[in-house]
Amino acid sequence: QFKLIVENPEKPIASGLHIKAVVEYTPSLAEDLQDKLILLVDDDIVDIPLLGLIPYCCLEIESEVDFGEMIANNKLITKEIGIANRGSTSGVFRISYDGVVLLNIKPTRGVVKPRSVRTIKVDICTDAPGVIKEVMKVELEGRGCTQVWIRGVVVEQVLKILGVSCGKVLKCINFGPLYFGTSKTEQINLYNESPECMDWVAVLEDNAIGGEMGTDLQGSTDAVLQDLSLKNRDVDVSTLILCVPNQGTLLPYEKSLITLCFSPEKFERDFEVNDSSLVQDYVLFLRFETVGKRGGCQQTLSDGATASTRSHSRHVDLALMGSGFPVMLSFKPGTVIDFKECYLGEQTQVVCTMKNESEFLPVTFSFRKTAHFNISPERGKLNKKSEKEVMFSFSPRQIGTFEMKQIIDIIGTGVDKNNVDVLKKKSFHQIYLTLLGVCKSRRKSIIFAINPGLTPLISNATGQFVARGTGQLSDTAPVAILKSTQTQIHTHRKNRNCEDDALIAFPNDRAASLRPSEWCKKYRTIFTKTERYNYIDPDFAYTHSERLIRAECKKYYTDFVSRLRQRRLTKEAARQFHIYNNPVSIGIKPAEGLKSPNISIADFPKENLQHEMLPLDDNCMLTSRKLTAIAAKSTNKGVWSWLSPMPTSTQEKEDCSLTLTHKQLHQIFIGPSTIDFGDVCVYSTTTKELHIINNLSVHIWIQIEIEVAELHETSPLSQVVPPLTKTHIPVVFETSTVGMFKRSFSYKINNQHLGHVLVVANAMPIELQLSTTELILTPVPGCLAGTEFRRTVRLCNPRNHPAAFTWRPVTGDRKSAFTIKPTRGFVEAYSDLECEVVWHPGFYTPEKGEFTLCVRKGNSVNLKCFAKVTTH
Repeated sequence: QFKLIVENPEKPIASGLHIKAVVEYTPSLAEDLQDKLILLVDDDIVDIPLLGLIPYCCLEIESEVDFGEMIANNKLITKEIGIANRGSTSGVFRISYDGVVLLNIKPTRGVVKPRSVRTIKVDICTDAPGVIKEVMKVELEGRGCTQVWIRGVVVEQVLKILGVSCGKVLKCINFGPLYFGTSKTEQINLYNESPECMDWVAVLEDNAIGGEMGTDLQGSTDAVLQDLSLKNRDVDVSTLILCVPNQGTLLPYEKSLITLCFSPEKFERDFEVNDSSLVQDYVLFLRFETVGKRGGCQQTLSDGATASTRSHSRHVDLALMGSGFPVMLSFKPGTVIDFKECYLGEQTQVVCTMKNESEFLPVTFSFRKTAHFNISPERGKLNKKSEKEVMFSFSPRQIGTFEMKQIIDIIGTGVDKNNVDVLKKKSFHQIYLTLLGVCKSRRKSIIFAINPGLTPLISNATGQFVARGTGQLSDTAPVAILKSTQTQIHTHRKNRNCEDDALIAFPNDRAASLRPSEWCKKYRTIFTKTERYNYIDPDFAYTHSERLIRAECKKYYTDFVSRLRQRRLTKEAARQFHIYNNPVSIGIKPAEGLKSPNISIADFPKENLQHEMLPLDDNCMLTSRKLTAIAAKSTNKGVWSWLSPMPTSTQEKEDCSLTLTHKQLHQIFIGPSTIDFGDVCVYSTTTKELHIINNLSVHIWIQIEIEVAELHETSPLSQVVPPLTKTHIPVVFETSTVGMFKRSFSYKINNQHLGHVLVVANAMPIELQLSTTELILTPVPGCLAGTEFRRTVRLCNPRNHPAAFTWRPVTGDRKSAFTIKPTRGFVEAYSDLECEVVWHPGFYTPEKGEFTLCVRKGNSVNLKCFAKVTTH
């Protein structure tokens, strides 16, 4: 079967030349052949082996498909495995699987071309945690049957709260007792114990069972019930508990440091009560949740159905405990300290006992400086249930009656809302004392002496008497103290209408007039109001350049004070703007001339009594009551259908281009996350609704991507959902394959935030069920002999698709005496149909008969009929 085609040379071959020989192989049998070709080169013999092999396929497949660790999040995970053909002909393969875990294998059979690789996709649904260890059998042409192991582990996505120092799991944090207005921080580690990234948010459970907000748990039952009626229950707990950060992303097996801050605030009362009884205990629950998977949260829709967010909620709860106490400082002899009378230059002291009445907390105090009064010590610390003596001193510096307000600052730790990690000392509470004191001057007799003729520097107007013993002489001579426009005594006629602000000079102020004075001042005589000559001594007066320097210095400090005032006004304006900058207030200050109307509770309809909750700001912490209120506002509206598929307006385009935060995504409900169609019939069309609820104050754009053929009829696949609006998308399921169906489709929010929905269905064949498989026909009592025997059989359709049927009699050698009507027809979905069976009696007619119920594209059932003839 080998043939050599060659022409041997007659002469030797020179170096550098060659000859060509062709060997042909023409097999006649399907067998491998072996031969050799002998080459003679001068005296050498060279054997060249010849092999003739038949063509064959060589299929190879990997022995294991390892999915590794996966999260139970209802996703469809796909792995690829290759079947390689290293042979020269095509090979056929066939895959069979009958394991417990549902696997989608495509293709299950096919042909692998020579020297190529065929890719097999294996899909697994991560809907339940567990260990996957399954085997699929692969029949390879030329290799027989081989096994491929499917391995993997599906785990829950677990969040844990660990202590920073101990590293153990925390269930509760007790902040302990704190004064109202102070803050205390604790740090925890949020741990992602799973192999995938996790987006999380923190939600305060302010309506959870077992929570307490401001209740005195140490009080009696009656006191607690009375206290509950006094409190304002609409307290925003997000101001009491701060969590920084309150949203984020955790990488696999990553820890994130979280700072929790507790800042108790005193409830407002309708009337004054004893401050010592205002002890408020707090028990709150902080829940860390995976974004979009609110555990246990259900939103009731308008049609009465309930859409649950996730069947497997991944969250962890942390209990937070703390107590708020008022500052209880008592003063003995009281808050009003009277120093009686005191003379100028003397000092009066009063000892006051300051006691800390609190049983749990110390007090750090600081007295502010007050004119004419001194306190020793000015600052200090009082331990719980301790007291300290404080010395108050009254040292007046002027004569008069003094009633001063002494401010005592209580110092504690406060937190900056922008930087929770840093605690700083601040005055969180103030106590006021009233200090009373009277300063009197000592009476001293003045002896007047006769002026011997020389007028001293200081004398009275006539210069006759000089007062002795009046103390030290003044450094300044008397100067003008009245304005010339305020007196008209002996005013000269031409000066009677002077309107300038010149000063009136005393007759004996000649010594003062020689001093340097300001150039802009004018002096007039006391009687005639004639303008006086004012001498300026050049040795003492300011030069022009000095006056400019003084004016510039004065302007500098004037501008400095003006800038301080402007900065204070700007801060006050910003604070007022922050207070009134919300969609509710329009910036009108209270008590600005507007009189409040008299409104009765009967004037409001019942549906408007509920507190309107605005959409949550991104800087605000999420609470369960706020989420419930916003969701109720969205779901109470009618369902919007057939919305705009694309953003059209400028506002919609701007909103739909936003990158949403984790807290914003947590307020968007798209679900249920698992759409279970249950038992459905092949060739039927079943519809379930995918609900979309937008609890945000902006538009969102939902885009659905479906690649599964069974869900291609789903429409619309794109919608722009307005703010605080709910809508739904009908998901249509159609299949022609019997078996369990598990597939997922994905969606995008604003074309960037991904999500997925799992679709589960059990496709059943078309089937009709008989009420009985054996029917006994008996004559009706009272009927004549020889009449027909009749009885009915019921056809039941348990599926959701109409079933076409045909009755076919099973006949042997003899003709059947049984008939059935109708012989063909339809049974609608979830309905039944009565068929009548009639036996026609006669001589030698058989009393047994059989029919076969043939369902189109469905099952077949046999019905046996018996006629029971009774003789009298």
